[in-house]
Amino acid sequence: MVSVSRRSLLALGAALPLLGRLDWAVASPPTKIDKVLLNYNESPYGPSQVAREAMQKGIATAGRYPYKHMYALAGLFAQQQGIAEEQVAVFAGSMAALRYAVLAFTSETRGLVMATPSYEVPRQAAQANKASVKEVSLNADHAHDIPAMLAADPQAGMLYLCNPNNPTGTVTPTDAIRQALAHKPEGSVLVVDEAYIDFANTPSVVSWVKDHDDLLVLRTFSKIYGMAGARLGLAVGHPALLERLAVFGGDNVPAGSTLLGGLASLEDVKLLPQRKALNNQLRDETVAWLKGRGFTCTASQANCFMIDVKQPAEQVIEKLAAQGVMIGRVFKSWPQWVRVTVGDKQDMARFREVFAQQVS
Repeated sequence: MVSVSRRSLLALGAALPLLGRLDWAVASPPTKIDKVLLNYNESPYGPSQVAREAMQKGIATAGRYPYKHMYALAGLFAQQQGIAEEQVAVFAGSMAALRYAVLAFTSETRGLVMATPSYEVPRQAAQANKASVKEVSLNADHAHDIPAMLAADPQAGMLYLCNPNNPTGTVTPTDAIRQALAHKPEGSVLVVDEAYIDFANTPSVVSWVKDHDDLLVLRTFSKIYGMAGARLGLAVGHPALLERLAVFGGDNVPAGSTLLGGLASLEDVKLLPQRKALNNQLRDETVAWLKGRGFTCTASQANCFMIDVKQPAEQVIEKLAAQGVMIGRVFKSWPQWVRVTVGDKQDMARFREVFAQQVS
């Protein structure tokens, strides 16, 4: 089964002339709601205009199975990334691919190694699979501590690395990822989750699958493409690895409208640099404001960041929620830090207003 991935970085230069008019990246005004939703790392902009038009056209084809759209998506992604089409599998969201990877690569005798704090889904899936879980604290730079992860479980079946990391937004250097791939336990698989890679100034490792049959890379259309509600994700790796995932749900093809929206998003070479620049400007402005008020933030390269609020995080989440600003959640290993998603300009202005009122 085949799939697609991210656009090429060729369009990065196109962002520079647009920095003075970054709202161009917004497909249309977001639906106005009472609450400011900065709690699920969603896009405040939704699908791009061309993606919306493509998704609308997909309604007329809903009477047919959308395999041809899936293959078209996979073919374009493979072409953009310089890999073979059979190295990409499409899923109804990258979360499904991640769960299937845990089920495929861990067992009662082969555990999971991951960072903390990080995305909880692999830990939850491993526990359900009766596999041991070794969680390793991030290092002083809030990157994955690769040496400690490699030493955590000599019998591990899977190492999970989210880059940039959720919830911190921080990046693990490419050389460290290369070290993990070279020195991980024999027979294990390194899974690199690149859900937030398009916001970051660090290279993807998708091309590495051409030379490594023990590497699986995950991508999603939920973040920078604004398609969280449409459910579209990709797994990239050696065909033999993808076959191990397909056992758990390989025939569950996403909806035709979703696939057409994803295909249109990949074809829109201006979308990524525009949205990246807009997100990063709003994120960096907010982080600078927080630092000016004496708060420590993670060095994020994603559409979220964390703040050390110097008190139980749950209290801050509740105070802001009472004012209609939804942030969070609490990560057990960092009980005084909260995660904040980057919204649009109005969202972040309201966040700053309420935060200043409620948090000292």
